[in-house]
Amino acid sequence: MSLYSKYLNRKDWRALKALSNDSIPNYIHGNFSKSKTSTFHSVKDPSTNKLLSLTPESTADEVAHSIQSSSAAFKSWRESSILTRQKFILNFQHLIRQHMDDLATVITLEQGKTWSDAKADVFRGLQVVDYAASIPTTLMGQFLQVSEHIDTSTRKLPLGPCAMIAPSNFPSMIPNWSLPLAIATGNTLLLKPSQRTPMASLLLAELASESGLPDGVLNLVHGTDTVVNTLTTHDDIKAVSFVGGDVAGKHVYDNATKHGKRVQANMGAKNHAVLLPDASKDAAISAVLGAAFGAAGQRCMALSVAVLVGEAREWIPDLVNRASSFKIGNGFDEGVDMGPVISPESKTRILKLISESKQQGAEVLLDGSNVTVEGYEQGNFVGPTLINIPSTDIDIYHKEVFGPVLLLVQAETLDEAIEIVNRNKYGNGASIFTESGSAARRFETLSEPGQIGVNIPLPVPLPFFSWSGNKASFAGENSFYGEQGINFYTQTKTTTSMFKPSDKTAALGTSNRAATSMPTNE
Repeated sequence: MSLYSKYLNRKDWRALKALSNDSIPNYIHGNFSKSKTSTFHSVKDPSTNKLLSLTPESTADEVAHSIQSSSAAFKSWRESSILTRQKFILNFQHLIRQHMDDLATVITLEQGKTWSDAKADVFRGLQVVDYAASIPTTLMGQFLQVSEHIDTSTRKLPLGPCAMIAPSNFPSMIPNWSLPLAIATGNTLLLKPSQRTPMASLLLAELASESGLPDGVLNLVHGTDTVVNTLTTHDDIKAVSFVGGDVAGKHVYDNATKHGKRVQANMGAKNHAVLLPDASKDAAISAVLGAAFGAAGQRCMALSVAVLVGEAREWIPDLVNRASSFKIGNGFDEGVDMGPVISPESKTRILKLISESKQQGAEVLLDGSNVTVEGYEQGNFVGPTLINIPSTDIDIYHKEVFGPVLLLVQAETLDEAIEIVNRNKYGNGASIFTESGSAARRFETLSEPGQIGVNIPLPVPLPFFSWSGNKASFAGENSFYGEQGINFYTQTKTTTSMFKPSDKTAALGTSNRAATSMPTNE
């Protein structure tokens, strides 16, 4: 019996009990229910391409039911006390910690990550839940007596039903970028996970229910374009969160904003690491390779370009040697550094980009195109690939590969390296490796990406800060989690009040004459 079969035979998960003919259920108004659709998408183990289950393309009626449920639940949930919402978050936090291994199991099975990376996926999402537990403090408004007898106060109020459209690469973390904050601020949430990696989101929905969340506050429907189009255009949906690729992200942003919705959309990336010759060589090389090839390069913060400055260009053989030692295999196997990419289509696209780079004059120093893993010959494996590119005019430099490919670019000076970083249209993140404080400060000041690392390869801020990718990597005004996440899911209401003492009204010389000039409150 396979690990997945053993997992599916567990009796303590309602989500698993609801599986019928291996079809993943929707979760609508507190119930796991099989879709009535006739269209399904295959969920496959990327290490073997064996079928694990089927994700439904939810029907129009099912999506409408989920939105109706979210709208109805919002009317009461918005009135719930802040302590009631905090209690849910604390219960949810506890249950995720209890079931971290279960969540990591389905992530490794469906997405292909190594076991340790899958657990990190769960943990980084849990950190946002941790932050949401501080909601009584983060939702505090302001109060000021602005003039005699006149007070002004502000408070943050929920928007209404919101939608989260999640990608395949972080099946637990990214849903939890939205779920705890949207719900803790008094909204309801409709979650659409990736059709390729649905199970972690379903388990999160079950944990949310067991945490005391009322029916309808969280709904989950599966599907692709048709479902997304409904979520981005329906009048009842007030805000849309999206993480994914450029084409889909631009469509979601344009469609949702055209219909008057708030949108936060994190899209493509091309993150650079600048290596100065004074950097700690071994540490820098290990950091860059780990960030380039971790999760098989399927991260929006993966380092995909290394800019070698001056004498650091002599480190290229060391980069190649160190990368060639990476162990590739099934994510559950001990000692594996890198699992497969998500699908055969993804592998084909990556191999095509590598091949085209050769035709355009690039030197492929380490080619992972023909990697096979014993026992997993049908898997979607691509090995670590290092490509020395002649210039940034090459096609592969301008496209997000989303695979284990690290491009090597050479520069004479730090300023030239900064120019290379800034010419790229994307702006998620960039890192510099150096022992020079002045060089680090210059890089941090002049580089345009929104998330900067100094001797840190993946400068993703913890949830008490906010995600700060920019340029073509992000569309919207308020980003994910932290203060910006709270702002995204709330609207500010300002109330100005005047109560004059009734027994002093005459003494104050109040006139009953209507005032037509703008009040100055002085």
